[in-house]
Amino acid sequence: MGGHSHWSTIKRHKGAVDAKRGKIFTRVIREISIAARSGGDPDGNPALRQAIAKSKEVNMPADTVKRAIQRGTGELPGMEVEEFFLEGYGPGGTAILLEVMTDNRNRTVAEVRSMFTKNNGNMAEAGAVAWQFEKKGLLIVELDKVGEEQLFNLALEAGAEDVKQSPSSFEVITSPTEFEAVKAALTTAEIPSSFAEVTFLPQNQIQLDEKAAEQALKLVEIMDDHDDIQKVHANFDISDEIMEKLAAVG
Repeated sequence: MGGHSHWSTIKRHKGAVDAKRGKIFTRVIREISIAARSGGDPDGNPALRQAIAKSKEVNMPADTVKRAIQRGTGELPGMEVEEFFLEGYGPGGTAILLEVMTDNRNRTVAEVRSMFTKNNGNMAEAGAVAWQFEKKGLLIVELDKVGEEQLFNLALEAGAEDVKQSPSSFEVITSPTEFEAVKAALTTAEIPSSFAEVTFLPQNQIQLDEKAAEQALKLVEIMDDHDDIQKVHANFDISDEIMEKLAAVG
């Protein structure tokens, strides 16, 4: 699962960059408001609990979180935000699945279509790409934070489906419903995770050569910078050698 490790590293890096730009606040606020539509009490709303947990990770003020929840429940007026997926193919035949939140569907769809077209890709119809991904809980633990046997036993006992090792980390995979229980078990055992959320994992991966890898990473970065795109999921795999080359050039 090395490719996903690369992708997770990219996402964590982008998360740090976005936090500096202030964009992460906008994304988390939208996520909280959308989740709160199903109820403003986090105890009975797992999606809201996860969104609030993200707000704490980025040090969002409690008042901001409260207002986001109130906009979602209708206690406060706010923009009508729509949540949906967009799909397409990037360089090298890479499958790309986008989680979108926007107040203007037509504008966002047009802008995403343009991103694909200008970067060696093309937009796809709904369902063309989504079947290649599975909704799973993912927790990433760096290798130096825990022993393999300890993590394996703890995670599986807590309800995880699998634990895989990559060159730099362990990847704990869960069903969406067991994610919180596994995360709580790691927290109780004081095992820190560098990435923890319910996401979409590719069922199969495409190995990219250097040219396609450079193009794919450029497209993903452009998409990740777009205000209306909450998350970018892709099924590419890039070797360590190519990643190091591209990092040196960058």
